[in-house]
Amino acid sequence: MTTHSRATSFAHFHLQPTLHRALEAQGLQTPTPIQARAIPALMAGQDVIGQARTGSGKTLAFVLPLVERANPAVRAIQALVLVPTRELAIQVGSVLAPFAGTRRLRHILLHGGRSLGPEQRALHTAQIVVGTPGRTLDHLRQGNLTLDHLSMFVLDEADEMLDRGFAPDVERILAYSPEARQTALFSATLPAWVASIAARHVQNAVTIEVDADTPAPPEIEHVVYDVESTAKLDALRTLLNRRGDEAVIVFGRTKHGTKKLAQRLEALGYPAAALQGNLSQNARERVMARFRSGAVPILVATNVAARGLDVPEVGQVINYELPESPEWFTHRAGRTGRMGRAGRAITLLTPDDVGKWRQFEKVLGRRLERRSWSASADAPVTAPRPQPETAREAFRPEQPVKPGANGFGLRGQPSGASLRRGRRVWSQRERRARPGSSRADRGNA
Repeated sequence: MTTHSRATSFAHFHLQPTLHRALEAQGLQTPTPIQARAIPALMAGQDVIGQARTGSGKTLAFVLPLVERANPAVRAIQALVLVPTRELAIQVGSVLAPFAGTRRLRHILLHGGRSLGPEQRALHTAQIVVGTPGRTLDHLRQGNLTLDHLSMFVLDEADEMLDRGFAPDVERILAYSPEARQTALFSATLPAWVASIAARHVQNAVTIEVDADTPAPPEIEHVVYDVESTAKLDALRTLLNRRGDEAVIVFGRTKHGTKKLAQRLEALGYPAAALQGNLSQNARERVMARFRSGAVPILVATNVAARGLDVPEVGQVINYELPESPEWFTHRAGRTGRMGRAGRAITLLTPDDVGKWRQFEKVLGRRLERRSWSASADAPVTAPRPQPETAREAFRPEQPVKPGANGFGLRGQPSGASLRRGRRVWSQRERRARPGSSRADRGNA
């Protein structure tokens, strides 16, 4: 069943007056398409399968009905929201908090990276849970969490949650919940296999597809550069020098490589920090707080940041390395161009990436224009000189230049570029890497 009803104002929804006041306090007046169609269905008690791109307001689409339908007088868990990452749990919690507070509903976040004890104590009085599958299942098995009174179950980022990695835990969690519950599944993409699995968990669901045929938001400008492997760091520096006041996310592929790239950029004077899976929860939260505040406007991240983190001011994302799949490419691009804002997604392709990129284009169903970096790039702006007291390592220009085989392995300043015939050409000296550095860097990337 598909619904096409559309509200044009939050005032059209029959919400508690306190929720209307909370919306007004945040300056929210007009619902997004997914909100306009999902909120009435959920408030009517229907199961919902909702698809809308990243940044379209899916979280508020289930938070408002969840808070509206919960009963403050019932001291038991009434709603459970499952998310794939701790970062997304924190993000959902931040959206939920001001609305739950207006109705005196207590909520708790369950995720790894911290002790079980405080969560266990808070569960005694909580009515709404936002959790990752592993930690939620731990509490269920230990008897800290019971779902006997659960009335609403939400699966956020369903395409990832129903994949093989999370699906077994999701099934086990659902086994603890009553069959007579309302279920909502939301996702940025809704492949056929997701719809097939989702159908087992819902009853007479309303299916809402807002932009199923759009691989990335129309507000995002895609720019793809062909660049030699040895010139990638120089290209990245030039792009960062042009960023102005915008926040930027630079995506790498591995934890180790992302950490090394962030350290290298910091040593070169760029205000950068890494977000990757080996960080403790406190360290992740500190990095994200500095990024959101603008203290560190360059975030170097693995795919962990491509899911659920809502930072509206990100002006561009840079794919320093290609992700594992076209779906992750879409999710990465979705970190910019949030909520109608303009955004830019830049991808650096080396010769080794070309075959994989063609496969991406087939899956995405579109071809993106590719430009030669050497022919397109202007001469780089001089990067800020790092200060020894703030950089991880002091940089001395007089030291011999010994570039590595790729951006993660460079030591010292990359060699300069020459200008020929009025256009930029990267120096061929960068091809002469230190012996063994190429092999080592590839192993760490």
